[in-house]
Amino acid sequence: MNILMVSAENDALPGGKVGGIGDVVRDMPKALAAEGEQVNVVMPNYGILHEVDKAEFIQSVTVMFAGESQEVSFYKYTVENSDKNVTQWIAHHPLFSSCGVGSVYCDDPNNRPFATDATKFALFNAAVGQAIIAHVFGPIDVLHLHDWHTAVLSVLRSYDPQYEALKHIRTTYTIHNLALQGIRPLLGDESSLEAWFPHLNYDVNVINDPSYHHCFNPMRAAINLCDKVHAVSPNYTKEIVKPSNYEQGFFGGEGLENDLQRASNENRLFGILNGCEYDDSKRKALSLNHFFSFCENEVLKWAGNQAVLASAHLIASTRLGKLTSKKVAKRPFIMTSVGRITNQKVLLLQQQMADGQSALQHILNELGDKGIFLLLGSGDAGFEQFLTQTAGRNSNFIFLKGYSETLSEAIYNMGDLFMMPSSFEPCGISQMLSMRAGQPCIAHSVGGLTDTIKDHENGFLFDGDTQFNQATNMISCFKNTLSLCLKEPKKYKEISDNASKTRFLWSDSAKRYISDLYQ
Repeated sequence: MNILMVSAENDALPGGKVGGIGDVVRDMPKALAAEGEQVNVVMPNYGILHEVDKAEFIQSVTVMFAGESQEVSFYKYTVENSDKNVTQWIAHHPLFSSCGVGSVYCDDPNNRPFATDATKFALFNAAVGQAIIAHVFGPIDVLHLHDWHTAVLSVLRSYDPQYEALKHIRTTYTIHNLALQGIRPLLGDESSLEAWFPHLNYDVNVINDPSYHHCFNPMRAAINLCDKVHAVSPNYTKEIVKPSNYEQGFFGGEGLENDLQRASNENRLFGILNGCEYDDSKRKALSLNHFFSFCENEVLKWAGNQAVLASAHLIASTRLGKLTSKKVAKRPFIMTSVGRITNQKVLLLQQQMADGQSALQHILNELGDKGIFLLLGSGDAGFEQFLTQTAGRNSNFIFLKGYSETLSEAIYNMGDLFMMPSSFEPCGISQMLSMRAGQPCIAHSVGGLTDTIKDHENGFLFDGDTQFNQATNMISCFKNTLSLCLKEPKKYKEISDNASKTRFLWSDSAKRYISDLYQ
């Protein structure tokens, strides 16, 4: 088969990753190629890749968009040591860098969410559709769309006569994160479905938002219009067919549970776990002083790139400086966390407990002088401020506000326990990476975390029927896990060894893609 994957992210290309989609779109094509499939992958170039030597111009297509004729150019991009059955593509148009050269996503104001991104991705979708019809990628057997950014292509395929030929191509849609649906007005705004495609004759009951009927919901449209729908873990698939209940701390179908339940009843919904790359050469732990010094140097780099010194950087640098100069007789217990600072990842840490303190503060109180907690990530300003204030009050908590791939690898390799208190988790990659390095996880028993972690076998799980109970159980789980590590080191090492031996192979996922989604 010749498979075309369409995505906003692709970590096989420089600057092509923001989150987990980039990892999947980087690794899955290689696994499919190993099964004998031909795979093409296309994403917008965001203004940075089309002028380099590795980019070869192939063809331009003309698209009618927002009442005007637009020309979008397609380039092949050469990736060193790439599988010969995988071809990387980029699409170029000035609109794709409308938020600044190299920016994958825009930060639109709260009163116009997704507006800029939705417009640029709508043009990207229309251009990819025309490129398929023009055989830019060769004859396509399977069209695989990833998340809301590529959902407009399923709408054009279903309702626009210009894209009639796409109806004959088997189309799969992957949900990476149901919480982000890309909702925009149907009309009456320059960033709306009818502004982009004025003559589109669509069925409003299939593509509008269940709560805001005057709005277009790309995620819902793709769920209803594609041949197969894929969620990135089996347990997440079970969760999203149920309604969300925020009072109980349950994140389910986010308003789309009826559409997902119907897809399940029609045998169109499948849960297939993502995989992980296993490369022993990356498992190189540093000496303690070298590690702290490396962390400090990364923080200083971030600080140097800013005109005004962020308080988070000052606090982290000060804490790390003291650790590097301190002689320790015994290696401290090191707890770690790596991820985007979002509601999904931080809500339980910020949960206020009965005494008015946050759950994170309770964890740090339990940790005391027995160890340190290093948390790497950036994102929501409010949550960043909460973490910064907590770091300022606690010498055993270091908030590294930023991201570095090499630093994240060092953190995975150095930690004794990885904290992943996600309120929901479609699949999760951080737990796989930490387990790969022999670092067990303490995690909320949701989504892909339940599919990958076995309590007291290769990690530790907690749950709860309200957010408060989840936070309470998280604190208790941490207390018991810390005690196990310090008082029963042999038992803890056995769990760590089990974590390092656990495998989530892309080859297994690829076989399921072929059998369940493509055939």
